[in-house]
Amino acid sequence: MHIDIAGLPADRVVFATSPLAELGLALHALSEPGHHPGLHGWTTATAAALEPDLADRLVEAEFLWRNTFSDIFLPFSGIPGGDGRTGAGLAEDLDILDRLDDERFVAAATEFTCSSMYGSDAPSPLTDPVMRARALDMAAARGPRQVEFTKRLLADPVSVRAWIRRLLEDCDQAFFADTWRRVSVQLAADARHKTELLRRKGLADAIGAVSSAVTLDEAADRITIDKLSEGRTTTVDPDVGIGLTLIPTSFGWPHLTVLHARRWRPVIHYPVRMPDLPSPASVEQLQRRMEALAHPMRMRLCRNLARSPYTTGELAESHSITPPEVSRHLSVLKKAGLVTTRRRGRYVLHQLDLTVIARLGSDFLEGVLR
Repeated sequence: MHIDIAGLPADRVVFATSPLAELGLALHALSEPGHHPGLHGWTTATAAALEPDLADRLVEAEFLWRNTFSDIFLPFSGIPGGDGRTGAGLAEDLDILDRLDDERFVAAATEFTCSSMYGSDAPSPLTDPVMRARALDMAAARGPRQVEFTKRLLADPVSVRAWIRRLLEDCDQAFFADTWRRVSVQLAADARHKTELLRRKGLADAIGAVSSAVTLDEAADRITIDKLSEGRTTTVDPDVGIGLTLIPTSFGWPHLTVLHARRWRPVIHYPVRMPDLPSPASVEQLQRRMEALAHPMRMRLCRNLARSPYTTGELAESHSITPPEVSRHLSVLKKAGLVTTRRRGRYVLHQLDLTVIARLGSDFLEGVLR
């Protein structure tokens, strides 16, 4: 995913916190706790304490945050001529959300119905019959609740917008206000630190501190975000002005979100780094690892290498293949970063890196150690 930054002045790059964006990811964690094992205690306690009426309303609107993270949680990005600044509190963020025109709001709220067109300049389902029919058809795949919600949104966006605001305000009263008080200190400190890096050392250092998955190619005037999804946007747009906003999140890990819709200011929504979290592998490295482990002989070699160090000759004898064949398989595993090598006298010993394997998945680790 790429963000073109040609012509972007440093003073148009904004690091800021957003309670509305954090609330959106907190709601996502409640809907998909499996994505966020580190939040298990919070999600369990919060879900158990929800009043039934609020829990039901959250289920009704969860398509806004469960499978896709709707751009309505980053409304400052869609204000034409805006400065990319978020609100000082949730109420101000919601006021900014109210400033979005109905077409932008509905397009963002029904993103799950047109994700294949995200980033294009598709017409609004409020005005285009084809897009309206598509929105209803895609909503049908999610169930009757979302069909009914989408019908109401398309028929009367004003009342539905008011309903959504009340829902988010009730979430704030029920659980989020206390949560935001706890996490906002760390997020504000992170935004200040990145702002200072930007001021003192420049955009490359500030971007490099965001995530190892985000890099700046100064020669190409481009920021690249290493994701399996694809997209492109620009920081210079006549409809929304010039700028880039970066928002830290405490609830977001492992998600790294990029808002790249047409006629919206680009936003990178990144998880703050925790000292106990390893840096993420690149998508290319992940692909190499999966391909390396897909070969049946390499799987069998991994079974030996997971238990203790082996020489090439020992592995060849154990599996009735030639040492050159073992060497070729080991080369693939090494390039994927799965095997370490050390010398003991005249022998070269190979061993599986169990820390890396554990990050790929416990099922594979248990399988090779079974």
